[in-house]
Amino acid sequence: MLTLKDTCKIAVVQASPILFDKGACTEKAVDLIAQAARKGAELIVFPELFIPGYPYGMTFGFTVGSRNENGRLDWKRYYDNSIVVPGDETRRIAEAARAARAYVSIGVSERDPFSATLYNTNLFFSPEGELTTVHRKLKPTGAERVVWGDADRAYFPVLGTPWGNMGSLICWESYMPLARVALYQKGVTLYISPNTNDNEEWQATIRHIAIEGHCYFINCDMFFTRSAYPKDLHCPDEIGRLPDIVCRGGSCIVDPYGHYVTEPVWDREDIIFAELDMQKVPASRMEFDACGHYSRPDVLDLRVHEGE
Repeated sequence: MLTLKDTCKIAVVQASPILFDKGACTEKAVDLIAQAARKGAELIVFPELFIPGYPYGMTFGFTVGSRNENGRLDWKRYYDNSIVVPGDETRRIAEAARAARAYVSIGVSERDPFSATLYNTNLFFSPEGELTTVHRKLKPTGAERVVWGDADRAYFPVLGTPWGNMGSLICWESYMPLARVALYQKGVTLYISPNTNDNEEWQATIRHIAIEGHCYFINCDMFFTRSAYPKDLHCPDEIGRLPDIVCRGGSCIVDPYGHYVTEPVWDREDIIFAELDMQKVPASRMEFDACGHYSRPDVLDLRVHEGE
């Protein structure tokens, strides 16, 4: 392992997107990046699909074997507010990252520039204002598959940082054991998890992964309410059945021993600040290094088809 900078000043942004409005989401992200930078953040992490939000509870008119035109109208609105990568929105975020002199991770709904397919995507930006990695979610979960397609390229990109390699898996990708190993094989010290997963079981999962990978697990979730949905969607009954708080958050940071650096934050927007002791990563691997001395490549071998 390369020598790591001793500390990482991180900001985990648990914020509400402006649902179905890519411009407003982008401007909110730019403002939050500036806020985090003013408090010294060197790495700023946003949730899954922060642009233009996670359409929780919506069916877009799909049932098995059929669909309806009102649902198609809502889907087209979401499509229109998904972003091409790179594009105007990524340029704004890149400028904000450069102004902040910080690394930025943010989840977006990506619109393919040639097909009409959407992807659930996570982006990394460097302090120099460069879009460095684009990770598309390998397999959308459940009914997400009627909105987003499977990743078709660059499955496990990592970014070299002063604190080691940084990679991301989006929400339930972290339940894919081989996907985790694909990141461990690349030596990630910072495991970024943008997600919309506010259940108790998820907290057990993330603490396990931190121990398994002996890395910092950055759990970045959303907080948003039913009132955040546009009033003129074509599915008022679906929205009306949602609870007042649709996603409670639960963002937190777990260290390489499975202990909370910051406890989960629930039921509000917040920016969670912490200073990570990066020397804990190599120290924690003394007796267990999943893809190093505690592996048996002669018995177990993972082959990853990276794509282009």
